[in-house]
Amino acid sequence: MTKIDRRAMIAASGAALLLPRPLLAQAQAERFSWEGLVTRAQRLARAPYRETPHHPGAKKVDYEALYRARFREDRTIWGDLPGATGVQLFPLSASAEQPVEIALVERGRATPLRYDPAMFDAPADNAVRQLGPDAGYAGFRVMNAARDGDWLSFLGASYFRSPGATKQFGLSARAIAINTSMQGKEEFPRFTHFWLERTGPSGLIICALLDGASITGAYRFASELTPQGVRQDVDAALFPRRAIAELGLMPMTSMFWYDQASRATRTDWRPEIHDSDLLAFASADGTSHARPLINPSVPRVDAFAERNPRGFGLMQRDRNFDHYQDDGVFYERRPSLWASPRKPWGAGQVRLYEFPTTSEYVDNVCAYWTPSAPVRAGGRIDASYRLDWSSSGGPAKGLAVLENVWTGQADGPGTDRLILDFSGVPQSMRPEIWTDVDGGAMVKKGGYPVLHQKGLFRVALDIRRDSGRATDIRVQLRDGNRPFSEYMHYPLGA
Repeated sequence: MTKIDRRAMIAASGAALLLPRPLLAQAQAERFSWEGLVTRAQRLARAPYRETPHHPGAKKVDYEALYRARFREDRTIWGDLPGATGVQLFPLSASAEQPVEIALVERGRATPLRYDPAMFDAPADNAVRQLGPDAGYAGFRVMNAARDGDWLSFLGASYFRSPGATKQFGLSARAIAINTSMQGKEEFPRFTHFWLERTGPSGLIICALLDGASITGAYRFASELTPQGVRQDVDAALFPRRAIAELGLMPMTSMFWYDQASRATRTDWRPEIHDSDLLAFASADGTSHARPLINPSVPRVDAFAERNPRGFGLMQRDRNFDHYQDDGVFYERRPSLWASPRKPWGAGQVRLYEFPTTSEYVDNVCAYWTPSAPVRAGGRIDASYRLDWSSSGGPAKGLAVLENVWTGQADGPGTDRLILDFSGVPQSMRPEIWTDVDGGAMVKKGGYPVLHQKGLFRVALDIRRDSGRATDIRVQLRDGNRPFSEYMHYPLGA
C-alpha cells in the first residue's frame, strides 16, 4: 500500500472552502440517473484509459498554503437551508493535483458547478491564488448544522472519510483497492465526477464515476448523519478493463504505529499512537473474530477465508485518554468503521495488509474484502453494503471482548509471554482457555480474574517461537462447547 501523506490530508479537511449559488453555472442542466451512470461506466471500460492531467500549479500548494487558504462562510452550497447538508469544496494541492467535476442534482437533472478563484480568501502570495481561473476542485466536504465541522469528506483518488459521532477524523475508506498487498503494483483508480443530491436536513446522495487503468465503476452513497454516527448505504457496479490479481472491495485504511504491546519500539513520548487498534470480522455462523493490529518488521498479509460473512471493520476500541496522552489530536476519539452486506458477498477473504512505519503521518494498515471469483476483463461486479462510522468496539454482542494485549519476555530461555485481557467475564466464572499455535510451541498457559477489576479476565501464555518467523496464536474463552469470547488472532514476533 502506497504511503499517504496524512498531514496534508488533515490540513485539507480543516480548510474551509465555500461556493456561492451563482456558480451553478451558465452550464445547461442535463438528465441524470443511477442507471445512466452505470451505463456510462460500462462504456468507459471499453475505451482506452486516459488519466486526468495534473494541474501544473498544484504542487506549489503545500501544507502551509492549504491551511492558510480560507473561504467565505456565505458561499456554502445549500448553506441557506437548515440542517447538516452544507457542502464546501477543496482546492487543488500537492496532495490532490487532479481536478474532479462536480454537479448538483435536483429532480433528475444535474447542473455542473463552475470554478471561480474569487471564492478564496487567502494571502496575496498564497499558491492557491495562482492556480488560475479554470483550475477545478479537488473534492468536497459536508458540514454539520453548526458549521463548526464536517461529517463527511471526499478528497484524493477514491478516498473518503467521516469523524463519526466522535467529531474526530481518523481512518479513511476507499471505493476500491487494486493489488494493495502486491508491492510496486498497487493502483489508485480515482473518482473523476461527482453528483450531489440533497435528500433532507441530514442526508444526501453522492454518485460518483470511478476511472482507472484496470477498472471503471459507478458508485452511489446514500449518506446520513445520525446521533450514533454516519451511515452510508453503498451500491457499486464495477467493470474491469483487464484481469486484476487482487481486487479489494470496501477497503478501509488506517494508521498503527505502536500500542502498549509494542512499547519497546517507540521513540515518541506518548504511550500509544494509532487511529485503529483492531481488525474485527463476523463469520456467517455468528463467530466474532478479533485481530489486534501490529506494526510489523516487514510487510505482512493476513487472509481469513469466509463465505457470506456478516461484516468486518477496523476498530478503535481503546477509548481511554490516559492511554494516549495526546491533547491535540485525541486518538481516543478516532472513529471505528464497520462494513456489512446489504446483499450476500459470497466466497472470499477478509484481508489485512500491514507494513512498517516510524511515523503517525503514514497510513500503514488496509483491510478489505477480496472475492474468490477471478476478476477478468469485460465482466461486471456488483457490490451492495453499508458503512457505519461510529465509536463502537465491534460486533461481539453478548461475548467477552479483547480489551488489552501485552507482550514481554517469559521466565524460560527463548520464551515470550503474551498477556490478553478479556472484559465481560463474571468474577465467579472460570472459562476454558482454548489455544492454537502455529510456528511455535505453547510452554504454559493460565487464566484468572483480575482483582478489583470488574469483569476482567486475564490470560497468560508462555510461548517458544520457531527461529526466524512469527508465531500465529489463536485464543478463545469457552464454556464447554459454547464460545464465551471473541476468537482472537495474534502474530507474535511479526
